[in-house]
Amino acid sequence: MGQFILFLIGFGFTCVGGVSIIGYLNYLPAGMNAYDFILFIYHRPECYMLPGGLFLIFLSMYIKPFDS
Repeated sequence: MGQFILFLIGFGFTCVGGVSIIGYLNYLPAGMNAYDFILFIYHRPECYMLPGGLFLIFLSMYIKPFDS
């Protein structure tokens, strides 16, 4: 059960981070170049939820529920 909860939390973090990055892509047509965009994403805390959520998902997949 704990693995499933960890998976759902990771999925939620991944969705929030991915949607934030996709939303910030609207700055590119407004005149921001790719280098400035990467620096902008690097400084936004909600964008760190994407790799953190992916880590939680992978962690929940590889945790063994029982010691065999």
